[in-house]
This record gives sequence, C-alpha cells and structure tokens, in this order.
Amino acid sequence: MTRIDLAFSPCPNDTFIFDALVNRKIDTGTYRFDPVLEDVQTLNEWALQGRYPLTKISYGVWPQVQTRYRLLDAGGALGFGVGPLLIARKPLELTELPTLKIAIPGKNTTAHLLFSLAFPNALHKEFIVFHEVENAVLSGKVDAGVIIHENRFTYQEKGLISLLDLGRYWEEQLHCPIPLGGIVVRKDQPEALDNLISSLIQTSIRHSWSNYPELSDFVRSHAQEMSEEVMRQHISLYVNEYSLSLGDAGRNAVQQLETIFHRIASA
Repeated sequence: MTRIDLAFSPCPNDTFIFDALVNRKIDTGTYRFDPVLEDVQTLNEWALQGRYPLTKISYGVWPQVQTRYRLLDAGGALGFGVGPLLIARKPLELTELPTLKIAIPGKNTTAHLLFSLAFPNALHKEFIVFHEVENAVLSGKVDAGVIIHENRFTYQEKGLISLLDLGRYWEEQLHCPIPLGGIVVRKDQPEALDNLISSLIQTSIRHSWSNYPELSDFVRSHAQEMSEEVMRQHISLYVNEYSLSLGDAGRNAVQQLETIFHRIASA
C-alpha cells in the first residue's frame, strides 16, 4: 500500500471533491490518501516550502511553485461569476482605494492577484485569514476588504456592501474563466501518478454529485458552522466542469494568470 498526504482546505467545495477519495468511498487501488486540512494561505505557504506531495493551492501562487510541482487536470476551482468581491461598510470611491487600508485574504492568493490587477497602486494592504476579513471591515480596522469562499453569500446579512466584483473585472479584461485554485503534485512523485490521481479525483467528484443535494458528514463537519444552504451554494458555485478537467479554456485561463502575475511582479 502506498500512502500519500493530500492537503486541501476545509471549505465545502474541497471536502465535497475529496470526500470519496480520502474516505475510501471509491476504489483507490493500492493508494491511500491521508487528508491534511488547512486554510488556503497556509496551503500556499506550505507549497512554497514543498511540504506536501499533493496539495491544493491558489493559482496566485502557482507561478512561484512550478519548479517544485506539476499541475493536475482535475480537482481545481475555476469559472465565471466565482471571483472575489471588494466590500466595505459604506460606499467608497474606487479612486480612493490606493490610499485606503485594505484587508486581503493572504499574500499568495488569487484574490490578491485579482485585486492587484484592478488596483496596482494600492499600498496599504493587510494580509489576514479569509474568514477574518468581514470582521476587520466591520470593526473599522480596515476601510475595505476582499472576500472569498462562503463570505460571498453572507456579507450583505452583516450590513456590508460590494464595491467591485473583482472576478467580473477579470472576465471583462481577459474574457476567460477565473482560475481560483488548483491541485498540484510534487515533482519527486512519478509522472505516471498524474493521470491516475486526476482520474480518481474525477471519480470522487462524480460520487459526491451522485448523492447531492445530500451532504456527507465529512462536508458538514468541516464547514465552520455554515448553514446547509450556504454549503450548497458554495458547492454549486465552485464545483463545476473545470473541477473535472481544466480543458483548453481552463489551461488558457491559467496561462493568462501567469502572464498577469509576471507583469505585476515586474512593475
């Protein structure tokens, strides 16, 4: 038996995707996948260190880990209408943003890259864990913040408003899906594993969809006190055809992101 550590986030889209794989609800042959769950910024930092052989990352950090990892075809999060939102307590002029304090959900996240695309001159950024952004805005610790994941569905309930849909800005500028997160395998693993793991991830996704809208205990137990309605909104938004396979459109989107990354890094 070969055991492989698989690191991913506790968000419903990831637990939904990997549930059947890590809990052996499908046939994984001689392989066993041991889950390591952590927030996405921590996963990005670990990927920069090359800590885990198989891990979820933000596409925002992909250009920095390519020497250590290969990108898998399945298991990621891309799409239209799935991008981060820039939110605040009250209306603000977007021209003010470069002078304001902005909460960002991690330095190496795709959310930071998309924010930087829209606001390349913003200087006052505070990098915090994604689920702390709303409270940082509400408390006045920051003037505005970038929200991702389930916060897209809850910010209005807290009296916050959207200033800009950063995902829509990306789509209007580049005319391709937003590459949020992908699955990578460390290069010390045999290349022959890539297609096998992608195939197992696809089978795991199909298994979860076959039982949907029922949510497994694995998804519920890691959902950070979300309602089941929000869990399903999360899954429906982030688990799609690109999760099964990047395809030509997905690969093109990743290439576009790499171009933007290097343009911003060299500015």
